[in-house]
Amino acid sequence: MRGNSPQRTLRSQLRAVLAIAKKDALHFLRYPLSAAFQVLQPIIWLTPVYFMGRSFAGAGGSGGFAAYAGTGDYMSFIIVGAVLSSYDSAVLWGMGYALKTEMDAGTLESNWLTPVPRPLFLVGQTLASLALTTLTSAGVVALGWLLFGFRVTGDVFLAALVTLPLLVALYGFGFAFAGLVLLLKEANTLVDVSSFALPLLSGAQFPVQVLPPLLLPLSLALPLTYGYDAVRGLLLGTKTLVPIAYEVGILLVFMGLMGVLGYTVFKRVERRCQRLGTIGMH
Repeated sequence: MRGNSPQRTLRSQLRAVLAIAKKDALHFLRYPLSAAFQVLQPIIWLTPVYFMGRSFAGAGGSGGFAAYAGTGDYMSFIIVGAVLSSYDSAVLWGMGYALKTEMDAGTLESNWLTPVPRPLFLVGQTLASLALTTLTSAGVVALGWLLFGFRVTGDVFLAALVTLPLLVALYGFGFAFAGLVLLLKEANTLVDVSSFALPLLSGAQFPVQVLPPLLLPLSLALPLTYGYDAVRGLLLGTKTLVPIAYEVGILLVFMGLMGVLGYTVFKRVERRCQRLGTIGMH
């Protein structure tokens, strides 16, 4: 019996994580209009971008854009960036904002008294968000294909594999972000700024080569930039900043470093909050 206890503990922890994800999914599906709007919202803000791109394109296509990106398919470039940045937001909102919501509801302290490890508690709050992001992204891609001519010419499977280390690294960033929320007791501004700044500097909507000299080094220092670049190179055949194999290597290093660093930051902040008795404060 004693030898089976770790297995039972692992199973119970997995059930707890799935229960948290199920709760968030049910809450999301309780409001179907909101769910539908999450699919339509990216298309709404992509539509003016589409027509603006058409207005700047000449008879031979978007020559200036193609010189930077290696492709004249501006909308496919934008849609891939929109889908990838939605996963960034899912992790940040899933960890940071969900933590703030628990604080505001007064349930954080009681939930953390359960025997579920804190990292699993945070991961559980992102699982439903990631699953729903995948569904809404599929809707965005389908509507992009119908309305804007979105098309993929490369290897979808390899692109999905490259996305995995990027996603794992984002979890490390999310742990550190959750630690900041515990310290500052505020999530909206942090999430809004991060959700805007990271995709902007990583080239979600344009080739990073067009950034001014002051911002370009910041962009090239972000591993997310190489993740976006590698996925586009595999899906659309765009001109990458460095060979894709190097970009994947950067992502793998980022995954290892950010995972350890983010977890360490979160645990230290949690211990400090426990010592000060501020876990349940908001």
